[in-house]
Amino acid sequence: MPPDIIDLDLVQAEETTMNRLDASATGVYLITVTPFTDSGALDLASTDRMVDFCLERGVTGLTVLGIMGEANKLTADESRRFVSQVLVRVAGRVPVVVGASAPGFAPMRELTDSVMALGAAGVMVAPPATVRTDEQIVAYFDMVQETLGPAVPWVLQDHPVATGVQMSAGVIQRIIARSPGCVMLKHEDCPGLAKLSALRAASERGEVRRVAILTGNGGGLFLPEELGRGADGAMTGFAYPEMMVDVCRAHAAGDIERAHDLFDAYLPLARYEQQPGIGLAVRKHLLAERGVIASAAVRKPGPKLSAADIADIGRLVRRQARRLAEIG
Repeated sequence: MPPDIIDLDLVQAEETTMNRLDASATGVYLITVTPFTDSGALDLASTDRMVDFCLERGVTGLTVLGIMGEANKLTADESRRFVSQVLVRVAGRVPVVVGASAPGFAPMRELTDSVMALGAAGVMVAPPATVRTDEQIVAYFDMVQETLGPAVPWVLQDHPVATGVQMSAGVIQRIIARSPGCVMLKHEDCPGLAKLSALRAASERGEVRRVAILTGNGGGLFLPEELGRGADGAMTGFAYPEMMVDVCRAHAAGDIERAHDLFDAYLPLARYEQQPGIGLAVRKHLLAERGVIASAAVRKPGPKLSAADIADIGRLVRRQARRLAEIG
């Protein structure tokens, strides 16, 4: 039986429980790309290599079907096949979170039931652009909690640049208080350091239960500062996931200066990768150059890199390698 349709009921029964997401999560949950062939089909062989690459570099978990995973360009069947392939390859070694945001609650529930049965650790949900007021936002996530049910752990994604929805620290606290299934905040508001500090202070005062906070902000562009404000790690993407892993490890060990030195060495390339419009194409190009995926194809509609873009990337990679060699 092909691995993308393998029956996981027996082999993953124990792994599902072991890897269930909870509020103690820390480390790096890498947002993965979705590999395609040059013709735009799912590339499941590259998916396996991508999983191996991420695990070899020490990530704590994986997050699939995120915004940079081109989830909105996949059919429902493709989404399930891709998640299944990732879970089979991971084989319970790390938790896998699946993006489940959807225009309606029926498809959200359908995808959630499907991926949780396959062995996912939990799902991630962002607010739709249609909710604007605080009361609308809180009411929406009341319905999310009702839809997912008490047994499904979920991540609240706060990404106003992508969603257009502004959630204050107070609103996030209300959602956490009313939603027992919400065990993690993916914090990627920008500027958002004050919000992060406020959320951590509220949990320390006992005003709201403590949940894991992993940060986004594209490639961890503020990762050292966010760790200093109480973040538990990162949930974002970058073609060099070892940067986030090493920065988080150094910070956890109390070597704050090394955490900043490592981050600074990668920052120019991370910044380049976060350009609006072409950022995903840059990331896929780098992953292809590193031998992780066979094709850098972005599914249409999507950007393509110019010769000048590729030259810029090459220069940044060379400078990055030199700086890493200098700091050891």
